[in-house]
Amino acid sequence: MGIADKAQNKADELGGKAKEAVGGATGDQDLENEGKADQVKSAVKGAGEKIKDAASDLKDKLT
Repeated sequence: MGIADKAQNKADELGGKAKEAVGGATGDQDLENEGKADQVKSAVKGAGEKIKDAASDLKDKLT
């Protein structure tokens, strides 16, 4: 996973946490849920990048 990808995923995660917190503080359930969804999307992207990295590492070891 590239540094730019890691930074973007972290920014998405933090943005999601902020939305969730603001939604919780203001009673805006939609905003809170949107924040949670943003965090899940960030986690899924991160997992996908880790799988790609592992596959690349495995390929390098086999060649």
